[in-house]
Amino acid sequence: MRARVRNMPLTDILTSDAIVPSLKVSGKKQALQEIAARAAQITGLDEREIYETLLQRERLGSTGIGDGIAIPHGKPARIDRLFGLFARLERPIDFESIDGQPVDIVFLLLAPESAGADHLKALARVARVLREPGNLDRLRSARDAAAIYSILAHEEPRTESDDDTEAD
Repeated sequence: MRARVRNMPLTDILTSDAIVPSLKVSGKKQALQEIAARAAQITGLDEREIYETLLQRERLGSTGIGDGIAIPHGKPARIDRLFGLFARLERPIDFESIDGQPVDIVFLLLAPESAGADHLKALARVARVLREPGNLDRLRSARDAAAIYSILAHEEPRTESDDDTEAD
């Protein structure tokens, strides 16, 4: 399972209906509310529970990782698989990021309470993909949800040798 999470394509946790190409919000709390609402629609989980889970995590420290990126995350009860949602904000907002820069790219990650290290590995994978050279520019200039999904779905072409790594 470990190698699978490390090499997992983002499409394992992100579906095309979980892309918000132009989210209009005026601040961090509103952004968290809006992505919680969208996540609840897709997953069937309780919107308030998702929002409270995200707020609890933000109280520990901002999930703004720099370069205009935030990866709010948490483990709400009753979720049974890793779930991702991508939102590009219409205008950058203050997210109390580690570099002090405003955020315009938000990737929500929800995980089962039993996910353990897989949750952290998925977070690292999301951060790697978003920070891959050229990806941020492509995501920021993409015209619509389909274009954004295509960028995220094809972030790292798999080769036959990727499938053989465990056999070596």
